[in-house]
Parts: sequence; C-alpha cells; structure tokens
Amino acid sequence: MRDFKRLMVWEKSHRLALRTYRLTRNFPVDERFGLTTQMRRAAASIAANIAEGCGRNGNAELCRFLRIAAGSASELEYHILLAHDLGFLRATDHEELTGAVVEIKRMLTAFLKKLTAES
Repeated sequence: MRDFKRLMVWEKSHRLALRTYRLTRNFPVDERFGLTTQMRRAAASIAANIAEGCGRNGNAELCRFLRIAAGSASELEYHILLAHDLGFLRATDHEELTGAVVEIKRMLTAFLKKLTAES
C-alpha cells in the first residue's frame, strides 16, 4: 500500500481537479448537468483512481487504476477542447488546463512503465 499524497502525479491531478472546478463555475447554467459535470467528474476521477490504486495490493492492481486515471485524463483533455471551442474557456485557461493534463498523462505513462519494469 502506497501513500497517494506523496506522489507528485496525484498532487498535480488534485490541483487540476481544483482548477477545473473553479473554472467551470463560470460555465452557462444550462451546462450544469452537461459539460460542467462531465469535466468535473473526469478531473476528479484522475486523482481518485490514483488514490484508489495506491490502496490496493500489488503493482498489477495499481497499474490497472493508473490506466483508468489516464483514460479519465484523455477524456478531460477532450472536454477542455470542447469547452474552449464552445467559448466557455478563455484561450489562456484552455492552454493551462491542456498543459496540465498532458503533463499528468506523461507522468502516468512513466509511472506505469516503472511499475511494469519492476514486475
């Protein structure tokens, strides 16, 4: 069992989730149950799956949850693009969020490679 709070990838994912929640507060009210919810769910899912994987036994289970986290990161990456293209996100916020997601995806990939090499 690992302490997820000590992982830099979890820390960055948590900060991304907080930033996503803050930025989606300004989305149109009619998106409350649409894109707002989807983005928040995907953002929170990244950090939550890292945490859940750390609470499981063995690298194989951790890897499974890291892959799920990576899938959520890709989903969020698309939602960020969609929100920008719909005019809900400013270009600077779009770039900031996209950069964070891409960095997290790279970190997850590196962590997965490290864990599978250990097995």
